[in-house]
Amino acid sequence: MREFLAGAGMLGRGLGQWRRTPGAMALGLIPGAVVGLVAVGALVAWGITLSNVVDDWTPFADSWAPFWSDALRVAVGVASFGAALLIVAVTFTAVTLTVGEPVYDRIWRATEKSATGQVPDTEYGFWRAAGDSVRLVVRGILAALVAWLVGLVPLVGGVLGATVGIVLTGWLLADELTSRALSARGLDRRARRSLLRRNRARALGFGVATQLCFLVPLGAVAIMPAAVAGSTLWAHAALGERAAVREAADGAR
Repeated sequence: MREFLAGAGMLGRGLGQWRRTPGAMALGLIPGAVVGLVAVGALVAWGITLSNVVDDWTPFADSWAPFWSDALRVAVGVASFGAALLIVAVTFTAVTLTVGEPVYDRIWRATEKSATGQVPDTEYGFWRAAGDSVRLVVRGILAALVAWLVGLVPLVGGVLGATVGIVLTGWLLADELTSRALSARGLDRRARRSLLRRNRARALGFGVATQLCFLVPLGAVAIMPAAVAGSTLWAHAALGERAAVREAADGAR
């Protein structure tokens, strides 16, 4: 639990970047606002049509007693809307990071500079961001499908499905958000995921905290710049770079 909370705290420390580079952080709100409008529109449209869609999915329940048919359709509706929320959260992150690549690159560089005094030379780039984003969306859809299936479990499905979905997508968000800082240090996808597994609780803490903020209205837009900064600080902690920088500074004194 201590490591989980430490990971969640990285998101809070990412908010501290507003004090150091407010201009870059403010720019980071723009891509999220644009993508967020589209995402909210998609969720509203899904919510409006969901009742009819659930009826079309469950024609066999028409002959059931009203209590049981209503219970089934409510469960399917809740699970379906929850799965849509998870897909939107993951898609929001993927699309926002891609279209806002220059802006988030600036936030990442500012965070690297303020935290370690230097910026790694390896380029991340638009096409790498786009490739990572596509993989994130595909994995996010699979995670939402798992959460949807769990959500159909009688009585406890709603809570259990939401919990599973938040944990799975939190892990995916941690993977995606830390990829920039880790790739810049020459770590390929396999090495990045190995590092995440070695720091599983801390990665989940950061990802789950980010996901929970994304589920709050306007939370995804507001927290995205801090998530980019916090993921950079997470990478520093996982690689022990902050300790190394501090020791070097103490030695210089």
